[in-house]
Amino acid sequence: MIEVRDLVAGYDGTVVLDGISLSVEAREIVVIMGQSGCGKSTFLKHLIGLQKPISGDVKINGIDVAHMSEEDYRAFCRSVGVLFQSGGLFNSMTVGENVAFPLREHTKLAEPVVDIVVKLKLQQVGLPGIEGLMPSALSGGMRKRAGLARALALDPTILFLDEPTTGLDPIIGAGIDALILRIRDIYRATMVVVAHDIASSMHIADRIAIFRDNKLVELGTPEQIRGSPNPYVQQFLNRQPDRTDHPTESFGYLR
Repeated sequence: MIEVRDLVAGYDGTVVLDGISLSVEAREIVVIMGQSGCGKSTFLKHLIGLQKPISGDVKINGIDVAHMSEEDYRAFCRSVGVLFQSGGLFNSMTVGENVAFPLREHTKLAEPVVDIVVKLKLQQVGLPGIEGLMPSALSGGMRKRAGLARALALDPTILFLDEPTTGLDPIIGAGIDALILRIRDIYRATMVVVAHDIASSMHIADRIAIFRDNKLVELGTPEQIRGSPNPYVQQFLNRQPDRTDHPTESFGYLR
């Protein structure tokens, strides 16, 4: 479904991703993890086609995303859904208008049909009857769910989710995890998820890719990742700080 080969990417001459190769099978959930600044979000942007690589290939269903025609790219956009880190809702629109936005942008559905689809998508994410509310009236968890409803508006075959549980309490986060798994089964969708939440990632992932210093350093099932001999992977999973990050190194009185 997704094939990335020798991807090199960066900004203003600075390399952010260096030789990344990764494939994602149909109906698989692959979670991308790693320290802040290691290139996770940049990787996601290249999958979506928002940025072009310095070198290497990013192919979705065998088609090179970076070299699509405008017409092919619009067709590609209709086949994918994106959940942005904060939900990404337009604050000037109601929740219903947010969910309807891709339908109005990419289809010629009549407004009564759009209204039905909006209600259905909100119901699927556990938010029935809130289409008239503004995003400012929603809690963090509700904004994530509403953003997910918008991502599902066009019945995508591929979903890209950026930090779906970040900033949520454990109970709400667990609800989002369950929703992701349910959506994968209902839509038979392939998912790439950028995440920091280790417990969430271990629960939803078929495979986990761990980035460090702009490279892919480990890829495997949750069980394989847990048993990895890579010292960095174990440091990451066990939340162990770098020695230079420890406050007692700089402030002797804290010892």
